[in-house]
Amino acid sequence: MRSQILHHTMPAFPGFHAMNTTSQEPPLTSLSHGGGCGCKIAPGLLSEMLKSTMAMPVPDELLVGIGTSDDAAVYQINEHQAIVATTDFFMPIVDDPYAFGRIAATNAISDIYAMGGTPIMALALVGMPINVLSTTTIGSILEGGQSICREAGIPVAGGHSIDSVEAIYGLVVLGLVNPKQVKRNADAKAGDLLILGKPLGVGIYAAALKKGQLADTDYAQMLQTTTSLNKAGSKLGAIDGVHAMTDVTGFGLAGHALEMARAAKLCLKLDWQKVPLLPMAKQHAGAGHVTGASARNWSAYGHELSLDSRLTAVDRALLTDPQTSGGLLVACTPQARAEVFEAFASTGLDAREIGSVTTGSVGVEVMMSEIG
Repeated sequence: MRSQILHHTMPAFPGFHAMNTTSQEPPLTSLSHGGGCGCKIAPGLLSEMLKSTMAMPVPDELLVGIGTSDDAAVYQINEHQAIVATTDFFMPIVDDPYAFGRIAATNAISDIYAMGGTPIMALALVGMPINVLSTTTIGSILEGGQSICREAGIPVAGGHSIDSVEAIYGLVVLGLVNPKQVKRNADAKAGDLLILGKPLGVGIYAAALKKGQLADTDYAQMLQTTTSLNKAGSKLGAIDGVHAMTDVTGFGLAGHALEMARAAKLCLKLDWQKVPLLPMAKQHAGAGHVTGASARNWSAYGHELSLDSRLTAVDRALLTDPQTSGGLLVACTPQARAEVFEAFASTGLDAREIGSVTTGSVGVEVMMSEIG
């Protein structure tokens, strides 16, 4: 099991980089009150905070703003090009500084892919307790972020840094998209299939890690999924049969599906037995390794979910589990299904069909298909 892992030797897997801290430094996660997308402000509170900004006038060129809780803003600059702009940052979800940088960068870039865009450059956002962490550790975080940007084919062109009580790292990311290929979360249509690009359980694994209860193989799987870029989004943007996309992050699968349902004024039906999970997610959730964000998510939107009576408290924890650098949730026509799966497979992701979009009461219905 993993406990205090400052000098732990990890098994080899793609993208692994040894830790580069000193024995005098505390583990990164000990400096944070919440890690990864689990430290996002709860959706209900966030809605209250944003109410005053909803009435602001916007130019016609702003194709996507805050009105539909989309993943990024989109601003049209000519007939064939629009700028996609996003920012994302958070506190450490792991103790390895290099891995933390890679996870944070992957998560930030994902918002560009979720709009159907292609990233073109990034700016680093850095807040570090410089009296606690060494320049070597901080440099390793930045190096991790830069390594993911190289994988995405973009430069880190600048940024901003401050001396902070908690360690914070992330990116501002800019991308390009054809205005006709923007994939909002609001445009799902009745009859669409729902396809998810990554398994759930990252928040639960992170909670187990913080308690020293995550095995090395599970930790490696956690890093593998959180540092896999959602590059399929750029290809999905060019598919006419793809109507809507979002990436599943801090509000959990149920929360981001609910945003899609509200924006489209439709019902999203999820087949829980088809939803992919990290191998040990149910076991760790059953052992009580869940995040506080999961409970906050349920408190914010649980009353808007219709759940099969056979779902357990563990299932509910997984539905609301905050995903850091989670997968793309895609609404597409049945005719586009093969092309969508091909786009995911070409980027190394094992996507799964998890439900459908229907008319009826606006919201999310979670069912369990019959076995046998």
